[in-house]
Amino acid sequence: MDSREEPGAASAAAGEDEEEAEAEKGPASSDSDSDNEAGASGETEMDFLRNLLSRTLGLGSEKPEKVLDELTLDGVSRFMLSERCKKVVCMVGAGISTAAGIPDFRSPGTGLYANLQQYNLPYPEAIFEISYFKQHPEPFFALARELYPGQFKPTVCHYFMRLLKEKGMLLRCYTQNIDTLERVAGLDQDDLVEAHGTFFTSHCIHSGCKKAYTLEWMKEKIFSSLIPKCEKCQSVVKPDIVFFGENLPSRFFSLMQSDFRNVDLLIIMGTSLQVQPFASLVSRVPTNTPRLLINKEKTGESDPFMSLMGYGCGMDFDSEKAYRDVAWLGDCDEGCLALAELLGWKTELEELVEKEHAAIDAKSGGASASHPLTKEQKEKPSPKKEKPPDSKE
Repeated sequence: MDSREEPGAASAAAGEDEEEAEAEKGPASSDSDSDNEAGASGETEMDFLRNLLSRTLGLGSEKPEKVLDELTLDGVSRFMLSERCKKVVCMVGAGISTAAGIPDFRSPGTGLYANLQQYNLPYPEAIFEISYFKQHPEPFFALARELYPGQFKPTVCHYFMRLLKEKGMLLRCYTQNIDTLERVAGLDQDDLVEAHGTFFTSHCIHSGCKKAYTLEWMKEKIFSSLIPKCEKCQSVVKPDIVFFGENLPSRFFSLMQSDFRNVDLLIIMGTSLQVQPFASLVSRVPTNTPRLLINKEKTGESDPFMSLMGYGCGMDFDSEKAYRDVAWLGDCDEGCLALAELLGWKTELEELVEKEHAAIDAKSGGASASHPLTKEQKEKPSPKKEKPPDSKE
């Protein structure tokens, strides 16, 4: 399933990525998560406030330096091919999985929340609220049956990150998705921070039990139209995806400290950057680190109020002060193909997609959804400028 940036578990899969729930309702915006974030860094309360004000007001000794020769996709590609770019962090949301057939959260008419009437919910987000799930697990598992991991193939975006890994450039992928497609594409657990959890493992929800279960065990129960019950205590078993009302994984808070201090390039794909604290990661990179957004619309731009709260993204694409942020607007797969072509990787990427999709078909007997590269995608040259589409991610 695909974690659309919603509840942290809400990838329509059930896998931030184009997708999400109101920040104030999600687990990320809770006071406890803010405390976890501060505590994980080992900062004292005064240090945390000092650093927060420094980032918010632009104070400190680090002076912005323009490291891109131009604020375009071409400029980013030249930087990636230079000796200065060795560590890349990717931040991804539901938008990178829509090409696989998994809906995002909020697109009018096609988004997950627009198509939940059949479950008779009090409101759409209830299907991913832990309190509602404990009382009424049936709607979630009915949806899970439709959008279960293993029925979809990774997209061009997923395999572009695989190429980054193979070329020794991928420091980490931070994903809001729970569809497990990053793993299917060849990223290992060490390569990933599944910020909103994953369908890969499951646990009994009883606090005194917490027995673990595998993906295959959960799949068997779901496709038997059974509510998964713990074999030990008979409580409901829930996939390890983050529902509204639950904390994010500790791995998110521990790794972000080192990863975002040491990154040379941040690539953000298929996310509206509306769910916290995931969205705030954008502001954690050094002031000299370039940031590339590949998305259907510009997002993550400065919001003074959210900055004061410590959640500002601070992206600046168009002002006179812009010096490091680049937005490529359009379909995420096409954006990755355009960047791959500029890097000289396009043929390699296309061949990787075709080979891996063929392997998945052979293993599954062709049962999984197939979304091969179209002739137009293969032949389309790198666009110099993209106009933003009418619909959101």
